[in-house]
Amino acid sequence: MAKQHYATSSLVIGYALCSSLLAIINKYAVTKFNYPGLLTTLQYLTSAAGVWALGKLGFLCHDPFNLETAKKFAPAAIVFYLAIFTNTNLLVHANVDTFIVFRSLTPLLVAIADTTFRKQPCPSKLTFSSLVIILGGAVGYVITDSAFSLTAYSWALAYLVTITAEMVYIKHIVTNLGLNTWGFVLYNNLLSLMISPIFWFLTGEHKSVFSAVESRVEGWFQLDAFVAVALSCLFGLLISFFGFAARKAISATAFTVTGVVNKFLTVAINVTIWDKHASAFGLVSLLFTLAGGVLYQQSVTAKGNIASAQRETASEELKDESDSAEYDEEKQKLISS
Repeated sequence: MAKQHYATSSLVIGYALCSSLLAIINKYAVTKFNYPGLLTTLQYLTSAAGVWALGKLGFLCHDPFNLETAKKFAPAAIVFYLAIFTNTNLLVHANVDTFIVFRSLTPLLVAIADTTFRKQPCPSKLTFSSLVIILGGAVGYVITDSAFSLTAYSWALAYLVTITAEMVYIKHIVTNLGLNTWGFVLYNNLLSLMISPIFWFLTGEHKSVFSAVESRVEGWFQLDAFVAVALSCLFGLLISFFGFAARKAISATAFTVTGVVNKFLTVAINVTIWDKHASAFGLVSLLFTLAGGVLYQQSVTAKGNIASAQRETASEELKDESDSAEYDEEKQKLISS
């Protein structure tokens, strides 16, 4: 039990660190390499090729790719691609603070979606209150920052819708499809890689890419752009592993709350490297978001302990009933004799 606890904690911490750093790295990457569609495609390519290569070398084991499983996984891959696509474009048109506030809205919506569509139990009053605190703290943080443009709000709304659907639907796929962690990473990224060209042409980004290649823009060869893209691809692979592994280990809402709370590291880096960030009041608001995350963890831990105690009590009662039945049966045999 202790080993399982530490393993789950390690997965959640790994996901939190990767998610926090990836937001900053992606923001830096799209600043230096202004082709969000191509950037995400390179991330998918790196992750899919990395899993395949490491599997061939024997460093990991993944499920083989087959068409039947790919068909079942395709809807989840489409939702995942849309979430990453809207996320990257949001970072292009808005600052990290905007990303944080819309990301923080997802636990509340995921909890509602879990209850409505996945028939999960309704959150307790304490759990629901903690989610509202998270939301209020994040809104208080961003409201002290600069105003958002209509374009940024549009991408933010699209991201909110897709990330909520992704959090709930991917959890359903992870639970029911039966692939191992690296199998999910392979299918998710390989199928997303196949989808990428469609959005290149829909958004018209292919014209900018081809134009840049023909004119040999200097930005393609700058070292800082290359490093930013390389780090983005590496952390894309790492977050694929930790993300899917953490999804298996914890609930969809707990997974989403983890993603919100780990943004405090993102905020710390954001305050350090970017010019625009919230005031002291905004930073205090972030403490409320952190407090909401801690409160949520306590509420679900307490609920889990109560459920565990109820199961143990029920098990003891069944055992007592069984022992009593056996005793009555033996007594009846003696009377008959």
